[in-house]
Amino acid sequence: MFSSPDGLCGIGELAERAGVSVKTVRFYSDSGLLPEASRSAGGHRRYGPDSLERLRMIRSLRTMDLPVSAVRRILDEEDTAGRAGGALEDAVAGQLSTLGSQLTALRWREAALRSVQECPAPERAARLRLIGSVTAPPSTAPLARFWRAWLPPRMPARSVGAFLEAAVPQPPEDPEPVQVLAFARLSALVSRPCDGNEATQPHAHRAAGARASAVLYAGLAEAYDLASTEMRQDREPFPGEALDGFVDAYASAHGTADTTDFRLALARQLAADPRIDRYWELTAELVSRPVGPPEPTPGSAHDWLLAALNVQLGTALPA
Repeated sequence: MFSSPDGLCGIGELAERAGVSVKTVRFYSDSGLLPEASRSAGGHRRYGPDSLERLRMIRSLRTMDLPVSAVRRILDEEDTAGRAGGALEDAVAGQLSTLGSQLTALRWREAALRSVQECPAPERAARLRLIGSVTAPPSTAPLARFWRAWLPPRMPARSVGAFLEAAVPQPPEDPEPVQVLAFARLSALVSRPCDGNEATQPHAHRAAGARASAVLYAGLAEAYDLASTEMRQDREPFPGEALDGFVDAYASAHGTADTTDFRLALARQLAADPRIDRYWELTAELVSRPVGPPEPTPGSAHDWLLAALNVQLGTALPA
């Protein structure tokens, strides 16, 4: 309760009790967050008994960096329902999400600076230019664009999305310097202009039509998952369920039977097809931690399966 006979107080007393400046109280009043009870004969602002608690609530919300618009929604809900509810929950969740993005950006900047600091002095300028081209937190949009141009045209959107989920690595939230460097090199790799002559999609992947392409990539995704399980257990390539699924994906897409002759032809075609090994090498550096075995990628799983096919066929075809 305020000391004045009418139970109201001026802006100076309210500011002093709340521990804020008069300018702050005036700003909240002018923003409509802190209504005035009345004005004195001289035109001075007067505030009611509830103003102090309301001002403390506003200050607490603003301390969390909530924008004025979010504070207004929370106060309106409190005025209507008698308590803060969904508006406060939404505001806190949104602020936590924003803060998480900011922290990730700071971690990436720190790791980028360490990468520049730790490299040999003659290489620092080039390293800085390379890493400086990557936003923090980094965007995977260039990687997705690269694969969309690589995939067969008119593939179903669901199939494209599933493929991108497997082929586009997600940058870690707390990267090591080597991972920042790997992502920068990966972005540079997919962004460089083509010379117009280099092969893109492997011949073995050129299925007849969008539907067959969707069948192919869905089958390959399952085979890669099975192969990755074997790779994480450090098993050498061997014929089995993963290989059968791998071959069946190609056979089904091309409308042919899985025979020994087909497997021989497939092994030869896969060995001769163009490759993007550098993409998968950099992806492995990005998704793996410095300590421990490298995490399998679709590229390394593909190599494992091709090696398993060659083991089964007893050929000397290169993996």
